[in-house]
Amino acid sequence: MDTHVIDGTALSRRLRSDLAARAAALAARGVRPGLVAIEVGEHPASRVYVRNKLKACAEVGLHSEHVELPDATSEPELLARIRALNEDPRIHGILVQLPLPKRITAERVLSAVTPGKDVDAFHPLNVGLLAAGNARFVPCTPAAVIAILEAEGVNPWAQHAVIVGASNIVGKPAALLLLQRGATVTICNSKTRDLADHTSRADILVVAVGKPRLVTGAMVKPGAVVIDVGINRLPDGKLAGDCDFPSLVGVAARATPVPGGVGPMTITMLLANTIRAAELATQESPA
Repeated sequence: MDTHVIDGTALSRRLRSDLAARAAALAARGVRPGLVAIEVGEHPASRVYVRNKLKACAEVGLHSEHVELPDATSEPELLARIRALNEDPRIHGILVQLPLPKRITAERVLSAVTPGKDVDAFHPLNVGLLAAGNARFVPCTPAAVIAILEAEGVNPWAQHAVIVGASNIVGKPAALLLLQRGATVTICNSKTRDLADHTSRADILVVAVGKPRLVTGAMVKPGAVVIDVGINRLPDGKLAGDCDFPSLVGVAARATPVPGGVGPMTITMLLANTIRAAELATQESPA
């Protein structure tokens, strides 16, 4: 079987062209979508992620700011900064880069971002809207998974989707999105017995656990679509996904590589959420 390698970078370029047009339409009305990324402490990997996000903002015409706070920043200080950004009309999207220092309660901080600017979709209200099938924003990585499936012409309706990983950031929202599209969904976690028994029955397999090369081709149903969300830094400095990609070739019908698969699409979905936030804010503003 020939395996089609899904090019997330190329798909991102196509989608960003449309996003740039939407941003230009807003700019013509005097509104430039604005995104702020808040980072607390020194995390080299996080710094790279934030820079990539801000670079992408510039590419599609978004205003962006990077708020770098020292590791000693207190939770009240961080919350005060978020409150100020909530009130800033120039800013339409606020993301708090994780991880935060252990003394800071991440849930409290993420809930402090006003729902209309919560472009990561972590606020409890946005989580509830997603669960109800009426999402304002969809978390960026699960949104990337769905966008990839749509671009590949893969309809989840009546398909068996298996998700490896039950996080609030990827696994659970991805399950909801697939359920809403008619899939039968199985979620596997660290306590799942005989993981291969589940993965080998998946028509659509989404792997998001942060364990390099956990899923091999022997664990995949022939003809399945495999979306590898994981990105892991190996001891030799190379990147690897949660799937052993070479062993998927000849087994999966379609599969995303790492890097160059879900990663660039996740950033694209962040841009889309920021532009949507600006569009919604414009609609809500008095004429």
